[in-house]
Amino acid sequence: MPQRPYVIDQMISAKSIAARVEELASEIAADFAGTDKLVVVGLLRGSFVFIADLVRELDLPVEVDFLEASSYDNAMESSREVRILKDLRGQIEGRDVLIVEDIVDTGYTLSHVLHLLQSRGPGKLRTIALLDKPTRRETPIRADWTGFEIPDEFVVGYGIDFAQRNRNLPYIGKVRFTPEGDHLAPEA
Repeated sequence: MPQRPYVIDQMISAKSIAARVEELASEIAADFAGTDKLVVVGLLRGSFVFIADLVRELDLPVEVDFLEASSYDNAMESSREVRILKDLRGQIEGRDVLIVEDIVDTGYTLSHVLHLLQSRGPGKLRTIALLDKPTRRETPIRADWTGFEIPDEFVVGYGIDFAQRNRNLPYIGKVRFTPEGDHLAPEA
């Protein structure tokens, strides 16, 4: 399927993201103080850049695991049907766990994953999302920590993609579709 031409308008700079990740790591370390090892669970694929930066800032012993859940495929809208494509490798029963999500939109993915992991008997279970779009919420869920609250815009960058593109941008940008034939390069 051919893609419509688009440009990317920067919303949140790489510098702002780095500063916020540092603040969040400090808050998380205080909340999990005394844990023998925190299991940080990244929701693939969108959280991979965020989780890498976050765990480097955490002053705690950590173990990293990943879970891949999908409700988007290559679409811009959630299908509201959450599928687990890759499960955790390790056990979390009795262990402290932090779920790392890139963006909470409708809330279906985070809600599904939270219930799934709660059923496995973790010790303390918390959630963090880099981005939150509260105006899109369809389920009553909110992450324990949020990096940035954003308006209802389709965003890319810092691990978040559009049809597997733009994950490598160091900032968060808003996708703006252009008229056919207008071939502007993405704006930094």
